[in-house]
Amino acid sequence: MAKDDRQTLKKPRNIATLLSILVPGLGQIYNRRFGKGLLLFVIAVSFLVTFWDYIDIGIWGLFTLGTIPREHHSIQLLIQGFISVIILVFGIAIYLFNVKDARRDAIAREHGKPNPGLFRAMQDFYDRGFPYFMILPGLLMLIFIVVLPLAFMISLAFTNYDQYNSPPRKLLDWVGFENFVNLVNVEIWQDTFFNVFTWTIVWTVVATTLQIALGLFLALLVNDKRIKFKRMIRTVLILPWAVPAFVSILIFSALFNPTFGAINRDVLSQFGMMIPWLSDPFWAKVALIMIQTWLGFPFVFALFTGVLQSVPADMYEAADVDGGTRLQKFRFITLPHILYATAPLLIMQYAGNFNNFNIIYLFNQGEPAVRGQSAGGTDILISWVYKLTFETNNYNMAAAITIIMGLMVSIFAFFQFRRTAAFKEEGRY
Repeated sequence: MAKDDRQTLKKPRNIATLLSILVPGLGQIYNRRFGKGLLLFVIAVSFLVTFWDYIDIGIWGLFTLGTIPREHHSIQLLIQGFISVIILVFGIAIYLFNVKDARRDAIAREHGKPNPGLFRAMQDFYDRGFPYFMILPGLLMLIFIVVLPLAFMISLAFTNYDQYNSPPRKLLDWVGFENFVNLVNVEIWQDTFFNVFTWTIVWTVVATTLQIALGLFLALLVNDKRIKFKRMIRTVLILPWAVPAFVSILIFSALFNPTFGAINRDVLSQFGMMIPWLSDPFWAKVALIMIQTWLGFPFVFALFTGVLQSVPADMYEAADVDGGTRLQKFRFITLPHILYATAPLLIMQYAGNFNNFNIIYLFNQGEPAVRGQSAGGTDILISWVYKLTFETNNYNMAAAITIIMGLMVSIFAFFQFRRTAAFKEEGRY
């Protein structure tokens, strides 16, 4: 085929594409798909008439956050800006569909395919679009319930929204990464951030590891053939899990009270000891770790107990024939089976304790106070974020810390999940 013939063959698709780019629906009319062309044109015009002013103000507000104090509300403009972006993305998607559809119809026309009738076109559209219609409600809920609040929270980390800059009395400003820099450079934020951050890591690793170790030890003990009354023992060990955690934490808060608590008054006093559980940061942290170990081990115990029931007995018999010791059977048979089946859940235990707000706040509200810090001696990152948000109104710093927390948990979970055998085996079957 000559070069001119090829250019002539491609001409209709180019014309249809250009027309649909200039005016939505015009390319379809060029392809003699009049009904579809008029429908797309009406949709495009209706979209612009309905949303143009809203999108215009929203995009302007997203960049400026307002220009006149008390008249413009920066938070409202910020939310309207994000909604405008979402609406604009849907509009662009419709526009791109219009261009792609016009080009596809033009290509079919070049190959001599007849235009389908109205009924056939509607049936084809329904068949191809049915999956999208089914997921559209869920997608909209996901965008407005998850994506929009998340985008709003992230954006606050790049503003100066605090108790001194609160709309509508004052307007917000975009400050870039200033809040993140202040966390590591400004003394009051630097000391608090690093102290709370290190305690959060210690709390997560120590408390979670202890509850897993205790749960594993008790599961192995109860699973031993020499142990009798297993059902009763399992029931007793799972009882702490049956009591609501907030009730248990409040009870422990009273038990550890250094003045009238039973631990000091009735137990430690017999040995001449009085430990300041709530007033000394070190002992408060020790108490929190012990409480979390007690609260968390029943779930791990129940999890490991179920997995141990599924380990084939013939593997232990083969190990006995080969002269394997009890430690070797645990290391090469029991532990690999347990980790293979429970590794994702154990990872989530670490992630859950990293953001375990309930126990920190209900036990002693993150106290005792520490001089020169805006966080208490037992505050972890999530409880510090709560105080920054609801007590001191430092929304910008709270948002910045929340982003750091989210990145840490996501990166940790991602790499740990990839290292688990269950994740590696997932795509093989």
